[in-house]
Amino acid sequence: MTFSKKTLEIDCVAVLERLGPRIREVVGGELKRKGAVVGLSGGIDSTVTAALMVEALGRERVLGLFLPDRDSSPESLRLGELLASHLGIEALLEDVGPSLESLGCYRRRDEAIRRVFPEFGPGYRQKIALHGNILDKDRLNFFEIVIESPAGEVKSKRLPVPDYLQVVAASNMKQRVRTLMEYYHAERLNYVVAGTPNRLEYDQGFFVKGGDGLADVKPIAHLYKSQVFALARHLGLPAEIIERPPTTDTYSMEQSQEEFFFALPYDLMDLMLYAHNEGVDPAEAAAAAGLTEEQARRVYRDIEAKRRTTRILHLPALLLEEVPQVGH
Repeated sequence: MTFSKKTLEIDCVAVLERLGPRIREVVGGELKRKGAVVGLSGGIDSTVTAALMVEALGRERVLGLFLPDRDSSPESLRLGELLASHLGIEALLEDVGPSLESLGCYRRRDEAIRRVFPEFGPGYRQKIALHGNILDKDRLNFFEIVIESPAGEVKSKRLPVPDYLQVVAASNMKQRVRTLMEYYHAERLNYVVAGTPNRLEYDQGFFVKGGDGLADVKPIAHLYKSQVFALARHLGLPAEIIERPPTTDTYSMEQSQEEFFFALPYDLMDLMLYAHNEGVDPAEAAAAAGLTEEQARRVYRDIEAKRRTTRILHLPALLLEEVPQVGH
């Protein structure tokens, strides 16, 4: 088959016919649980995950959680509520902001930002972003800190590695506290926690270990993000959610997944990741994606670099050698 943009098209009916029984088998049979908890972010992945769990288990066996913090967009909560109403599931609000405040999440993050921008303080907004465009030239994956003053002035500077690590470590508390709340509700109800990463995020390590990377079942981790969108349209999920550009919703300034982590828009990144996974020659992949061969090779190298960098996220705790015993 000739490789093209149509290569990732799926038979949604066939996918759903396989996923429903498998979800029931895993949740009720293998894991011996009665239902599922899903964190609802207003994004496409949690939306489709929740819908799949409802299709497989029934709306009465799915609990949605809204887990905002003080940096979350009000739009995320609104769209999450829209989805819960559309699916007819129970959903609870758990504001994780106070817990994050007590853990020092915001203080630790802001300390690192002020080492770059001393004026950063109350009323300012912030985000981090990858520097450069991978299609223009090979790049080092370093980050810039972007701040916006209360007056609307935007500034950016390269973020030194120690400060970058501190900003990310503090921000990752958000995902870990959210997961803590998901497991609280899952355990009190004898439910599983349903994770929401798609294949692009799972493959490239776009998740937090012990946070959104932690779940009992991940029903869309084998589906590329463009395939997740296709399922959303097939299932008739709210158009507002489907049309919303993917966002991290981690920092107070609006931040796309592309500028934070991925080299390309998700649909093009899907195509290139599939091509890389299937051993498609870079020249053929480039022709399908509308890139030059050298640009395709750069994207392949970036895919491989992210896999090396994020390998630890996929690993379980590593067990060391057994202790030698006397007489052996």
